[in-house]
Amino acid sequence: MKEKNVNTKNLLKFILGSAFGVLMFLIPIPQGNSFTTLLDFCKNFLSDLFGGSLVYILTVLVVIAAVMSVYDYICKPNWIRKNHYLTKAFSTSLFYLISKVLGAVVCVLVVFGIGPEFITSIDTGATMVDLCCTLICIVISFSFILPFLTDCGIMEFLGVILKPVVRPLFRVPGRASVDLIASWFGASNAAVILTREQYMKGFYTKREAGYIMTNFSLVSIPFCLLIANTIGIANLFPAFYLCICLVGIVLAIIICRIPPISKLPDTYQEQIGKQINEEVPNEKGIFKHAIEMSCKRAETFTVKKVVSGGMEVVMGMLFDLIPIVLSWGTVALIIATYTPVFDWISYPMGLYLQLLGVEEAFAVAPATLIGFTDMFIPALLIGAVESVKTKFIIGVLSLVQIIYLTEVGAIIIKSEIPLKLGRLFILFLERTIIAIPLIVLFANLFL
Repeated sequence: MKEKNVNTKNLLKFILGSAFGVLMFLIPIPQGNSFTTLLDFCKNFLSDLFGGSLVYILTVLVVIAAVMSVYDYICKPNWIRKNHYLTKAFSTSLFYLISKVLGAVVCVLVVFGIGPEFITSIDTGATMVDLCCTLICIVISFSFILPFLTDCGIMEFLGVILKPVVRPLFRVPGRASVDLIASWFGASNAAVILTREQYMKGFYTKREAGYIMTNFSLVSIPFCLLIANTIGIANLFPAFYLCICLVGIVLAIIICRIPPISKLPDTYQEQIGKQINEEVPNEKGIFKHAIEMSCKRAETFTVKKVVSGGMEVVMGMLFDLIPIVLSWGTVALIIATYTPVFDWISYPMGLYLQLLGVEEAFAVAPATLIGFTDMFIPALLIGAVESVKTKFIIGVLSLVQIIYLTEVGAIIIKSEIPLKLGRLFILFLERTIIAIPLIVLFANLFL
């Protein structure tokens, strides 16, 4: 690459723009006894600003999404089909159309307190409405700040610098380290959206994006502390979080080498093609090449692209993704809450836990699988368990399983990554089966 890309203007774009993105996404800010990020502060500010009106804003959005998608599906108007933003928001398949309509129905029933309790209950529809309200705030604050993290050069810089470590361990580009840091200090669904956008821009293959989404999108530190408090082991939080990190890293190293992740196609988004280059030319040093790649990326960064890209993400998330998350999440929680399905299928897990010497194994067995629907439910299920060690084991497990339909599963399924429901459940089982003996080992060492 010619060094003409390395000039004052591009260096300032790279340094200042990336610094702003890192500050918003990655720098931990003390908050009480834990940490958060400035992006989380933005999310909370918007949530406080909208207040009680947020549920009605959500209702309007999902109803518009349903009505306009039905109109587009039936009439196929050119004014939607020929507009990039409107197409992203309203043009969809029959399956996703039904999902959007279902999401609108659920939202109206919950917000206005009508309909059967199994839909409007705090354990089902009301939980999903609350989550989607949070997602609105995340999307609005996230969309126009994301380009500073992804398009100013910091990912190229870290990609070149960290490739010698990240590629052999996890078989992904060095830039994936940014995803990992962002999800640890931020929100798992935000990290998944970040990865999805990077795939759509040609920086990850299908395999790499699928792997990052299902292995690097850990929940944030504040949520880990919330789980520890919920199950009554907040006094063990340092050991609790250390165990989450250690098991998460071991799982990431293993999962990338076995199916279904290892069998995903190593191809880039078809319309965009490969846009990444982390190879260091023989005649250049790593640091010099990292600076050059960063400046080349920063050269294309403009305010117009920030606004355009942000609007595309906002339209797609608000009118396409959130209604689907709402509908699928509600269905998953209804199954988990009002049917004995998880009690039936968790019996083998009870035997597995018993074999590993876990106390009250069959009492907590459903909690090992029900996390597939939502990450918070396992913590609620083990409230009556007496064994501190067992609470520790299930608490850690619920946070390293990662693939929760209500949080990240629906986003992954809706993306172009070939990870649909069946493969996600296989991945969830793999993570669960591999993680349990590791967690038991660490629990025995730490407690």
